[in-house]
Amino acid sequence: MRAFAFVPLALLGLTACASTTETYPGRTATEQLLVARAADRAVEGLSLPIPKGSRVFVDDVYFRAENAPYAVSAIRNALSTGGYALAPNKGEADAVLELRAGALSLEQMRRVFGVPEMRVPINDSFNVVSIPELSVYSRRDRVGVAEFSAFLYEPKTGAPLGAIVPMTGEFRIRSHKLLMIVAWGQQSVEPGQRDPGDSWRQF
Repeated sequence: MRAFAFVPLALLGLTACASTTETYPGRTATEQLLVARAADRAVEGLSLPIPKGSRVFVDDVYFRAENAPYAVSAIRNALSTGGYALAPNKGEADAVLELRAGALSLEQMRRVFGVPEMRVPINDSFNVVSIPELSVYSRRDRVGVAEFSAFLYEPKTGAPLGAIVPMTGEFRIRSHKLLMIVAWGQQSVEPGQRDPGDSWRQF
């Protein structure tokens, strides 16, 4: 009988489990990548109305947006690869590039062939009941959108040197679902394949 008394304790030990703590950031990893890739596309081929080799100070004091540090670094990289030198401060610069952000965020659109998910009020107190989606086919688009603009001026006199037309870029993920079960399309952003040694470039 004493042996049987230990059976529940043994079973309890076998059914023990562990749990992990998860964090919930404001944006998922996929959403952050959408915005980052849009920023990269926006600055492709960036060129300034000053001679190549000029020392440029990138002024981002008025560049306010979520993921702003990544976007500013993408602009600095575009200038560097475009043949301009980056100045550490205004005093050592031939020109100052002052940045501003028009957009650096996400757009989402869902098309449904059927009945979309709805919330319907059920009484005078505005209590609602949720009706799940009942669709034959649905499509979801998630789009990262980036738009930047800037102007150049001479650091010592403040004289204008030119303006940069808005730089825009988009990066899209599209997924499909049939009968609310069968899903296909790009569900996530995956890294591209590279040959060994192609992950860096020597200047």
